[in-house]
Amino acid sequence: MAEEAGMFMVHQTVGSVLCCKCGIPMAPNAANMCVKCLRSEVDITEGLQKHVIIIHCPECDSYLQPPRTWIKAQLESKELLTFCVKRLKNLNKVRLVHAEFVWTEPHSKRIKAKLRVQKEVLNGAILEQAYIVEYVVQEQMCESCSRVQANPDQWVASVQLRQHVPHRRTFFYLEQLILRHDAAARAIRIKQMDQGIDFFFGNRSHAVKFVEFLGKVAPIRSRHDKQLVSHDPKSNNYNYKYTFSVEICPICREDLICLPPKLVASLGNLGPLVVCTKVSNTIALLDPSTLRYCFLDADQYWRASFKSLLSSRQLVEYIVLDVDIVSPEVNVGGSKYVLADVQVARVSDFGKNDKISIVRTHLGHLLNPGDFALGYDLYGTNINDIELDKYRGLNVPEAILIKKSYEEKRQRKRGKSRSWKLKSLSMEVDDTAKRRTEEDKMNSEYEQFLRDLEENPDLRFNISLYRNREYQPSEMASMTDGEDVPSVPLDELLADLDLSDMEEEGDSTRE
Repeated sequence: MAEEAGMFMVHQTVGSVLCCKCGIPMAPNAANMCVKCLRSEVDITEGLQKHVIIIHCPECDSYLQPPRTWIKAQLESKELLTFCVKRLKNLNKVRLVHAEFVWTEPHSKRIKAKLRVQKEVLNGAILEQAYIVEYVVQEQMCESCSRVQANPDQWVASVQLRQHVPHRRTFFYLEQLILRHDAAARAIRIKQMDQGIDFFFGNRSHAVKFVEFLGKVAPIRSRHDKQLVSHDPKSNNYNYKYTFSVEICPICREDLICLPPKLVASLGNLGPLVVCTKVSNTIALLDPSTLRYCFLDADQYWRASFKSLLSSRQLVEYIVLDVDIVSPEVNVGGSKYVLADVQVARVSDFGKNDKISIVRTHLGHLLNPGDFALGYDLYGTNINDIELDKYRGLNVPEAILIKKSYEEKRQRKRGKSRSWKLKSLSMEVDDTAKRRTEEDKMNSEYEQFLRDLEENPDLRFNISLYRNREYQPSEMASMTDGEDVPSVPLDELLADLDLSDMEEEGDSTRE
């Protein structure tokens, strides 16, 4: 304003003064000393800790926060830096500006952190200074890990997961879901039993959380019980062992089911012969002759429980002779189906007799003349089912097709490795189940599970698949392999980390 009015103004300038100790020109401050002389006179890090001992558990990779709290933290993580800063005493006398790690050898048992602090010194001058704190890491197992090392059976809660079916396909799928969501990270021990898996936990809350996870991915019912281990009458302390019994419904994908009459009436006369197309926390049932479908949750199933009429182990291979499309493509529960009348013959009878069946199927969008399909032979199978006998005059089809078969085209790829692999849980195998026949049966079931993953994109939606580094494709193989054989696209595969120290020792890989 004064300049606009034409008045003369004196511009303010910052003068320089001489340091009272060394005499160099400097900007004036409250102490009248330069930074070097001020640091030589005053050390603001005096009285601050520069050597600290911290306790580390090598088993669970956690650090002791006195008096009894254990904190999990990785090396050079924010959690570990916060833990190290909080362990310093008298840090409230200064103002912390910055903190960072200084690199040290991983095996040196030393952690170094560089801290930058500020403090008001002579006559109100603020001095900033950096210093290094060295943390000495001492190994000591935490209380829970020491109990496990002393006695592996020192568990508090166990979850007994069972499914009363003659195969383990459901457990193969559940194993991948558990690995994907890291649901069994708190498990002390995992043991494979004859008809299921046992999970052992060191805390009851961990077992309850695991049972809740199972209820979100599978139709289950559970019950729990507890057993008194010890009792101190003076302090009135009780020690219990808790057991959770979890049963998965015996209905699996691709099973043929005959619904009870009461359930059929409540579902609007659906079926009664239906096919299970998907099992998650609900059961998806499809009528292959009309494309009507329904979803049953766990409560609805256990109120009117039923068993499968035929399972996937009883599938028979058919050859498709002719396909007649009945209706256009329909989206049923997120999957596409086309109703068609198909003329089929059993592969075992092909060329021996003239037995040809005409069946209605929901696979009209997949089948072409000359293809192979897997289905249930209701004409030649002796079926004894109570629910099926309740329906008088029911027109049972000669066959019900379930899925397209690629067995003939897979013969060319037999013995070749896949471009992907799966991880598996580290499980102890029960001695009673460890037999040669059981091992061969499990390997064949696991191979069928891998084929189902290749054929069904919906099945591998919630599963983590990893690239197989040992896979080496060849030009001759790509020319001879069938073009119609389903496979997993490369964009769905995850790159498996090559850092062995970051991977859990318990996780192994299966090709």
